[in-house]
This record gives sequence, structure tokens and C-alpha cells, in this order.
Amino acid sequence: MMNRLFGGSKVSDAQKMRVPPGQYVTEKWPVLHYGSVPRTDLATWVFKVWGEVDSPFTFSWDEFKRMPRKSVHTDIHCVTRWSRLDMDFEGVPIQHILELAQLRSSARFAVAHCEQGYTANLPLEVLDDDDVLLADVADGVPLTPEHGHPLRLVAPKRYFWKSAKWIRGLEFLDRDQLGFWERYGYHNDADPWKEERFSDS
Repeated sequence: MMNRLFGGSKVSDAQKMRVPPGQYVTEKWPVLHYGSVPRTDLATWVFKVWGEVDSPFTFSWDEFKRMPRKSVHTDIHCVTRWSRLDMDFEGVPIQHILELAQLRSSARFAVAHCEQGYTANLPLEVLDDDDVLLADVADGVPLTPEHGHPLRLVAPKRYFWKSAKWIRGLEFLDRDQLGFWERYGYHNDADPWKEERFSDS
């Protein structure tokens, strides 16, 4: 039973306490996404922040690389039941983006807009967490195209589909707006500790 649950990996008792119900531990980082892998020209890449903000703005890749940076050591959990422990992500803390945008009091939700029309939604109280990044580095190396190069959102406290790959913008809203997978029946909250995999409706 334990080998099946933890994929045959050597997992300590302390690590087992970090694995949500229904998950198994893997040392790999599986590649899962909808559609093809986009190829990005960093010379023309632009990120946009808009919506319920007083200071909408855009930034280039060079401008992103000059922003304050932070590293986060965390576990990640996929809705397909794998968990990978002790990952290290590096990038720009989401609080820096929120400060630049000057969110209005009406801003309660955010939608990540990504390549190929993909979106993922999060309430502001989940987005504005100390471990949330706009990440361009994973485990000490730049993200590969398959894992979201050049930039992905990392929100570790939710199933990893919320950590949208190939992110190109953040829109702030006064109401919730379902993202791509949420419209196809995935749970809107996506808390792995509550096994919020699929919507009841």
C-alpha cells in the first residue's frame, strides 16, 4: 500500500505528513498541459497587468529580470495525483507586482492570462501569499519550454494547474471568472488537502 501511495520512493515519515490525501510522491516532474508548447521570442515578449488597479502597466523580459527576486522552497501537487517534494523556484514575488499595480479595494480575484488563450483564476487572498511567484527558474535552472518557459505562475498551496504556464498577464477583477480547466469541470478552489479535484456541479 505504501509503495503504491508513494510511488516506490523513499519517503520519510516527516515527508509523508506533507503529502495530501490521494497523492503519491515522485522524483520526476511530469509534463502535463493542454495544446502545444509555445516558443517565445524574448525580444518581443511583454507582460500586462490591468483591471481593478490604479496603475496598469506592462513590462518586457529585460524589465522583469531587473525586478526584485525571491526563492521559494516548496512542495507541488498535481490534480493527476502526483506530488513532488522539496522543489526550489526563483522569480519575482507576487507582492512586487501587486505594489506596482496599486490594487483597488474592489479587486478580489485575479485571472492569469497565458499563451494560446489559457487562463487560470485565483482569489486575491490565495494569490497574495508569501510563496507565490512569477517564476522563471526551477531547481536552479531556467524553466524549460515544457514547464512554462519563460515564465509561469507558482501558487503551491493549490493543485498545480493553477500555477499557469507561459503566463503573459494578470487581470484583476471584482468578481470571480472561471479559468480554462474550471470551465471543464475542475474544482474552482483546487485545495489539495481537501481533494478539491472536480466540481460537484
